[in-house]
Amino acid sequence: MIHRTTPAARTAAAQAVLALLCGTAAHAQTTETTLPSVTISAGTEQESATGPVQGFVAQRALSATKTDTPLIETPQAISVVTRDQMEAQGVQTLRESTRYSAGIVSSYFDSRVDSFKARGGDVTQYLDGLMRTYGTYNNIKVEPYTLERVEFLRGPSSVLYGQGSVGGVLNLASKRPQAERLREVQVQIGSHARKQIAADLTGPLDAEGQWLYRLVAVGRDSDSQVDHVKDDRTVFAPSLTWRPNADTSLTLQAHYQRDKSGSMIGFFPWQATRLPSPYGRIPTHTFISEPGWDAYDTDNTSWGYLFSHRLNADWTLRQNLRRTLSDVDYRTLYTGFTANSATGRPARPVFNPDNRTVTRDAVWQRNGGRMLLIDTQVEGRLRSGTVEHTVLAGLDVQRNHTNQATWRAVAPSIDVYNPVYGNFTPPSASALVRQPDVSQKQLGVYLQDQLRWGAWTATMGLRHDRAQTDTEGRPAAAIDDKAWTKRLGLTYQAGGGWAPYVGYSESFQPLGGVDVYGTPYKPQRGEQWEAGVKWMPEGRGISAFAAVYQLREKNRKTNDPANPLNSLQIGEVKIRGFEAEMTASLARHWDWTVGYAYTDARISRSNAGDQGQRVAGVPKQTASSWLMHRFAATGRGGWTVGAGVRYTGSQWSGTTAIDTPSVLLADAMVAYDAGDWRLALNINNLTDKVNITQCLARGDCFYGERRSVVLTGTYRF
Repeated sequence: MIHRTTPAARTAAAQAVLALLCGTAAHAQTTETTLPSVTISAGTEQESATGPVQGFVAQRALSATKTDTPLIETPQAISVVTRDQMEAQGVQTLRESTRYSAGIVSSYFDSRVDSFKARGGDVTQYLDGLMRTYGTYNNIKVEPYTLERVEFLRGPSSVLYGQGSVGGVLNLASKRPQAERLREVQVQIGSHARKQIAADLTGPLDAEGQWLYRLVAVGRDSDSQVDHVKDDRTVFAPSLTWRPNADTSLTLQAHYQRDKSGSMIGFFPWQATRLPSPYGRIPTHTFISEPGWDAYDTDNTSWGYLFSHRLNADWTLRQNLRRTLSDVDYRTLYTGFTANSATGRPARPVFNPDNRTVTRDAVWQRNGGRMLLIDTQVEGRLRSGTVEHTVLAGLDVQRNHTNQATWRAVAPSIDVYNPVYGNFTPPSASALVRQPDVSQKQLGVYLQDQLRWGAWTATMGLRHDRAQTDTEGRPAAAIDDKAWTKRLGLTYQAGGGWAPYVGYSESFQPLGGVDVYGTPYKPQRGEQWEAGVKWMPEGRGISAFAAVYQLREKNRKTNDPANPLNSLQIGEVKIRGFEAEMTASLARHWDWTVGYAYTDARISRSNAGDQGQRVAGVPKQTASSWLMHRFAATGRGGWTVGAGVRYTGSQWSGTTAIDTPSVLLADAMVAYDAGDWRLALNINNLTDKVNITQCLARGDCFYGERRSVVLTGTYRF
C-alpha cells in the first residue's frame, strides 16, 4: 500500500505544466490549499482502457469513443486482444495479434508492412490514438512486445479519427509505466536461427509513487523462411510518468527501432505457385534478389507525451503528441512487370520460354517520413435531469512529410529452381533520382456526446476535417479536401449482461491526384448501418458479440470508356456481412476465443465490366477458434496447453483466370510455470502447410508463413 499526501506546491507545478502544453496561462491561485491524502491499494483499481488485463477478456476500451467506456455500451463491434492473449499465442508480429479476431485478415507475409483488411476495405492503424504511419514503405513494422493491447474497431470511424477507409481502425496501446513494480527478462530461440532477448521493467522511482518508469527493450538476430533474408531488430522504448496529484498525469514516451531485413516476397508468377508448372512449385524459401545488396533496413525514432489534467470534478483536459522520424533503405530484385514488345513478354510476372527463369525488375528506394501529430480533448461529465452526459470535444492536427529517391532498371534473369547470383551489377548512390517531396496537413474538429438514461445509452458524434496535400513543384496536383462525418448509435442494457444496439457511421478517404482534365478527385466516402447484440455477464469472464451490417463506399475510381488514360469517380461497392465473436477466461483455468465472419462485398457501380462481381481480395468466409487450459490449481504455476485453428475462405482475384484458395491452419502451444519462471513452446502452422495468401489479377501470387517454432523462457522478479 502507498500513502501519499499532495500539497499545494505540487498543484501549482501541475498547473505550470498545463499552461506549457496548452499554450494558455494557468489560473493563479491566491490561497494555498491542501488536498486530501490519496491511498492506493494494489489490486483494487478498476480496469482501465489502457492498463493491463488478466486473461483474455477486457471490459473497457478507448477506440470506439476516445473515452474510457465499457465495451457493452459501445454501439459498434470491437475486439480487444490483451497482453495475456498475445503471450499465450506466441505473437511475434502485429499481423499475428489479430489472427483469432473475427473478420480481420492480414494479406501478406511481408518484411515491409503488416497490412490488414476487414469488411471489404483497408484497416487504418493508430498508436495510442494517433495515426501510426503515413506514406508507403517509409516506416517500421510494430514490435508486439512493446504493446499492452490491440483494439480493433470495425467499420467507418472518421468521426473520431479523420481520414480512413471503411474497414475500421486498429488502435495499438503502448505499455505504460505502472505503480506496481514488475520486471521480466525474456530469451527466445526458434526456427530460422532465431535468437532474441527482451526486457520489460516498470515500477515507481520514488517512495511517494509520483514518478513511475517503464523500459522495454528487444534485441533479435534471426534469419527468415526465405534464403538470404534477415529478420534482425533492435528496440529501445523508455517512458516516464509524473503524477504530482490525483488529478494530473504526464507520461513522456520515446521509441527507437532499427530493423534489418530484406525481400520475403518475390512476386512469383501464377504458374508454379497457384497453377501447375513442368518443374513443380517454386520453393517457398526461394530468394531471387541479390545477396549482399538486397535490403529492407529501417530506422525509426519517435518521442511524445500523453497528458491528462482533471480541471474539476466534471471536466478533464487531455493532450497527446507524437513526433516520428523514419528512414528506409529498400533494395530488391523481383519477378519483372516490364513488358517487352520484341519478345511478346506481357507487363506481368511470367516465366521465360524455358519455364525455369524469370526476368527481374530492380528497384532501389531511399524513403523518409516525418510526422507530427497532436490530439487535444476536453471531456465533461454532466447531468440534465435524469440523463447523464459524457461530452467530448477535440481538435487534432497532423503534419506529414515524405521524401524519396529512386532507381529502377531491368535486371538479368534468374532460375527460380536453382538460383545463381552475381550477374547483377549494383548501382552507385549517384544513380538515385530524387522525387518530389509530398506534404500533408490535416485539421480535424470533433464533438461527441454519450447520453445515459436508465438502461439506454445513445452515442452521437460530428466531425469536420480539412486535409491538404501538396507535391513539390506540382501545383496542379495540390489537393484541398473538406468533409463532414457523423455517427449515431443506441444501446439498451437488457439485463443479464445482454445489450442490443444499432448504429450508423461514416468515413472519408482522400485519394489525391487529378483526372486528365485537371479536376481533383473527390475523397472516397463510406457509410455503414450496423445492428447487433453484445453479451458480457457480470463476473463471468465472458465477452461476446454478434453483428450484421451494410456498408457502401462511393467515389471509387473506375475506367473512363471515352479515354483509357482517365478514371471516373462513379465506382461504388456494397458490402453486407455478419460477424460473431466470443472471448472467455473462465476461473483462470480455461481461455477460449471463437470467431466467424461472412462478408459479401460486391461492385455495385463500375465502367470496367465487373459490376456485380465480388471485390477482389476479400474472402467470403473466415473463422477461427483457440482453446487453452491451465492445469494449475490456483494462480500461475504448472502446465498449460493450447491449440487453435484458423480458416480463410477463397478469394476472388479480379479475373476468372486465377483465384486465391481457401486454407485451414493450426497452431499449438505448451507452457510450464514454476514460480517466477515460465517456459513456453509455440508452434505456428503446426502441419507446415504451404499456403497462398493472395493471388492478384495483375499476375502474381504470395506465399504465407510456413511452420515456425519458438521456445520462450521468461524470468519475472
